[in-house]
Parts: sequence; C-alpha cells; structure tokens
Amino acid sequence: MSAVLIPVVLWVWHGNSTVELTEYEIEADIPNAFDGFTIVQVSDLHNCTLGTNNKKVLDKIKEAAPDIIVMTGDILDARNTKADVALAFAEEALKIAPCYYVSGNHEARIDYDGDVYENFRDALSGLGVRVLENESCDIVKMGEEITLVGLRDGGFDYSRTLDDMLNEAMSENENYKILLAHRPEYFDLYQDVDLIFSGHAHGGQVRLPFIGGLFAPGQGVLPKYDGGIYTEDGRCMVVSRGVGNSLFPVRINNKPEIVAVKLKTKG
Repeated sequence: MSAVLIPVVLWVWHGNSTVELTEYEIEADIPNAFDGFTIVQVSDLHNCTLGTNNKKVLDKIKEAAPDIIVMTGDILDARNTKADVALAFAEEALKIAPCYYVSGNHEARIDYDGDVYENFRDALSGLGVRVLENESCDIVKMGEEITLVGLRDGGFDYSRTLDDMLNEAMSENENYKILLAHRPEYFDLYQDVDLIFSGHAHGGQVRLPFIGGLFAPGQGVLPKYDGGIYTEDGRCMVVSRGVGNSLFPVRINNKPEIVAVKLKTKG
C-alpha cells in the first residue's frame, strides 16, 4: 500500500507547493504605446505562503517582467486572517511593478468583523497599492492611455446591484477598458469593457483531464469559468486559478497559478 500511497502524496504535495506561470498574448484595439504591455495577475492568495516570504510567487512575477500587477481579490482569508502576510507580499510586489487591487468575497466577509478590512485596505494604500473600489483610473504611456476599472466585491453590500456598481466605477472615456472583478460567474453582466481579470474559482479545486474543474464557488459542479481565457461578444475574460486555498485545503492536478497577459496591437 505504501508503495502506491507515497508517490501519490508526493505528487499532491508537489502540485500544491509549485507555482506555475501561465502566459497569454491577447490582440486588442490598444494604442501603439501599449504594444507588448504585460499585466501579471495574482488572485486568491488567501494568506498563503509559498517559499520564504512568498519567494516562489514573487519569483514567477519577476520572470514575467510585468508593467503592472493586478490583484483580483481574496488576498486575505476570512477563516485565517493574517493581514501581515498579505501586506508583506504587496510590499515586495511593489518593488517589481505598480500594483492595483480589488477586493473579493473573503475581504467582504472580514468587513463584518470590526474594522479589519478597512485597516488592511488603508495599509495597502499606504504602501502604494492602488485600491479600486467601484472606480476607474487611467494608465498613461507615451501620452496614450488605457483605463482600469475596479469593482468592490458585491458581498460588502447586497442591496446594490452589479449594474449600479459598474455605473459608478465606469469612466466615460473611449479608452480600451480593463475590468478587475473577483467573480467570473457574472461574465455576461460585465458590459462596456474589453478585458476582464477575475479569480474566485480556484481552478475548480480538483481538475480532471478533458473535464476541467469539479466545483467552484458561485458556479457549483463543473463550473463554466474555472480557469483560462473566455471570449464573448468581443469581450475577453481571464480567470486565474489562484494561488492559495480556503475551505478545501488541497488542490488536485491544479498548481497555484500566476497569470501574465501580454497585450498586442491588432496587425
């Protein structure tokens, strides 16, 4: 029995402690100045530590040589909140590239526990991370612009509709727009943007060949948006499998993932 069990245990351990860099190229109607612009996405860290001070994660980010880093929620974990881990990671990530952050459902859950989230958000801002809560900001390069739009997770206030939050967040300019939104299950509702970065699904936690992920929050069994790139009506959504775990502590055939997207002008 041990002859079978030991290799399985080692395979699972390796799959949970090795960070994978997934790289995509997306052709887009972007200004020429942004040709080759690289965005690294970190999602669902959940206070995870891979390597000393998250060295394994940071090394993969450096390997991708990003122009910016986007953090798409659940950097904290509501069940095991260690804000110092997330803040230490953000501080090191800022040494690589400018960082932008939106909240996830775990940050929303923490919000009901005193001022833990507010203190964390303010600390992120104090480090230099741009926190986007239903707002937009422009990224300027050589006099040309693209726009980042960031959604606060809907769990903070269930009385507000997604349309309300998008209307509040959206800039009225005609720039190429990139939306940071934690939950991929709302892809159909993410309108008037060009590219979406999302997470939340954890890759389906357990991934089977030819089938994909088995379960994702907000999507249930055999989720439609578990990880990868999805296109619909001219919009493109990138779903990260994430780095950490939450309620279910083990990934199967589903390594922690850092995503890098290189934008290319349409030729």
